[in-house]
Amino acid sequence: MTFEEKLERVLCNCIDGCNGMVSSERLSGGASQETYRIVIKTTSGTMPLALRRAPGGLYRVKDPNLHDTRPGLDGEAMLMEVARGAGVPAPKIYHVLTREDDIGDGFFMEWLDGEALGSRILRDDQFAGIRPTLAYECGRIIARIHGIDIEKSGLGDRLSHITPEEFVSQTWGNYQSLEVPQPMIDYTGRWLMDNIPDQYNPTLVHNEFRNGNFMVTSEGIVGILDWEIAHIGDPMRDLGWICTNAWRYGESLPVGGFGTYEELFRGYEEVSGLSVDPGRVKFWEVFGSFWWSIVCLTMVERFRNGPDRSIERAVIGRRTSEGQVDCVNLLMPGPVIPLEIKDKRENLEMPGVDELLSETSEFLRTIVMNETSGRTRFLARVAANATDIVLREKEQVTEYRNSELSSLRSFYHSDDDLVSLRWRLVRALREGSQPLEDDALKVHLRNMAVYQIAIDNPRYSGLVRGQFA
Repeated sequence: MTFEEKLERVLCNCIDGCNGMVSSERLSGGASQETYRIVIKTTSGTMPLALRRAPGGLYRVKDPNLHDTRPGLDGEAMLMEVARGAGVPAPKIYHVLTREDDIGDGFFMEWLDGEALGSRILRDDQFAGIRPTLAYECGRIIARIHGIDIEKSGLGDRLSHITPEEFVSQTWGNYQSLEVPQPMIDYTGRWLMDNIPDQYNPTLVHNEFRNGNFMVTSEGIVGILDWEIAHIGDPMRDLGWICTNAWRYGESLPVGGFGTYEELFRGYEEVSGLSVDPGRVKFWEVFGSFWWSIVCLTMVERFRNGPDRSIERAVIGRRTSEGQVDCVNLLMPGPVIPLEIKDKRENLEMPGVDELLSETSEFLRTIVMNETSGRTRFLARVAANATDIVLREKEQVTEYRNSELSSLRSFYHSDDDLVSLRWRLVRALREGSQPLEDDALKVHLRNMAVYQIAIDNPRYSGLVRGQFA
């Protein structure tokens, strides 16, 4: 049976009133799970549903030797049901998939009409009326999530309890297992371990509450999405994550690009009855950029090893530099020495590689994107972005690497090669032998982070805010 045939069989067997499937479409986006829009036939007409499924239709098998804190897709469905009962906007769950359904882990849920793309929420005129109060409303909803009784809801038996120290240590450990030296990640890991919150009151933590993971209409927020990494832990993680720069989509306001810290905290305090410590929120904001940097790298491992070898997963690895430059701006803001990029164009082949890359990118953006839709159109944009990265790297990477090598040789008074010196710095940061307050170290890390983001995404707001000397 094809996937569509299996899908229709499950829908008819498990959804009350369903007597057939009209259509199914995989949606763009969603780097960790697949999302589909399904339309079914019922006795009263057609009805849309959403399917959230594991990549490739796989089944989760927990390795007892690994510390896997994820609730799983069945746990995610349970979280949505519990949250809905607590007054949190969440879609209704219709069916959680089983092995007998034979289409992988996942669940069918209510299709919510609205907008979930963060950039549109920030810029479309239809949401102008709700943007001024959106940060306040987010604070209130987050407080309701944190107020859910973990034991009475049964979530205590399904979710892992992660202390702030464990969260930092596990995340840093995940990055170290990749064996790719990224000194700014290790600097931030050290800073976080040195600044762990002294105490906290554990609650349910959504762990992905941000602009782009909730759905809105012109009336307000209608659904909180993506509960797949919820856990029990420090509630301030959620407040810090929604303030992380990656989810401001180029806007300057700290809360999702649409509001202020004060508005977010006011909404949270009114519902929770608790006072928010801005210092703890900053810790989790730094952690958010650190965590996102590492998640981007792990996506590359998933691309290399399957099951989803899409261009989306490959390109997202380059977004690690976005999180790293955000850590620079949070922990060591300052001027950056601009690189002088020499024109290396050679007239030995016609057309040149740079011309081929440029035209390929233009073809993907102006032809392929205009003549396709849905996920294909989305992946065409991603492929165009990948082509642009290759072009910028060809133009800039020699000067960037030479600058890094010169800086590290001066720092260590050594003639070793770049790979050896970068690993030397990484190991010193991990072992604690390299002081974090070394001004020369900060200058080096700040320059290198900005040079890399200039290759990976020169329009990223973290670079735009960087002040060149």
